Amino acid sequence: MSQLQAIIIAVTPFRQNCTILFDKDTKAGVVVDPGGDVDAIKEVIENNQLKIEAIWITHGHVDHIGAAADLRDALQVPIIGSQEEDAFLYDNVESSAAKYGLGSGYRNFQPDRWLKEGDILEVAGEKFEVLHCPGHSPGHVVFINKAMHFAIVGDVLFNGSVGRTDLPGGDHEALIRSIKEKLLPLGDEYSFICGHGVGSRFGDERRGNPFLVG
Repeated sequence: MSQLQAIIIAVTPFRQNCTILFDKDTKAGVVVDPGGDVDAIKEVIENNQLKIEAIWITHGHVDHIGAAADLRDALQVPIIGSQEEDAFLYDNVESSAAKYGLGSGYRNFQPDRWLKEGDILEVAGEKFEVLHCPGHSPGHVVFINKAMHFAIVGDVLFNGSVGRTDLPGGDHEALIRSIKEKLLPLGDEYSFICGHGVGSRFGDERRGNPFLVG
């Protein structure tokens, strides 16, 4: 049985959670949302002797994809995700980096494969179902592992908050529907890693998140 573990690296000035999922024994793994600081990500991979098989993307905002093109080149692995409605964001990585003063090294690119609702991704024998959860961005996806009651939710849901919707393509009503109709029904016991800050459980957010209560 797989012994999936996670290493979280806070990257860029936005302190975005770049997550590396990997098997404790085989070292096979994936990198989720490499938003920047590619050298720091590579150092963690090398220090842990990980065998990265792919890069998974939840959505196309620069703080989640900024290092993806360079990491793809370095590791020679495919970039998978998000959903194609985010294509315009991948075409504007360079301008977004300049807008937020993130410096050089950011490149426009497109994923090797787009995702859609119902797709299944696999790492070290563990299957993750793809849910399309728009609102923060039009093509945002979430990765769900039902066996472990675990999710990587990107910037859809946070510990005590939800994703911002004032960026291009944002839609607050759609975001809340994504959370209430797709994530919370999975069960209170689900734990999640989010795009920024510490994670939580769906049950804790259902009961106490001010954007969801009432």
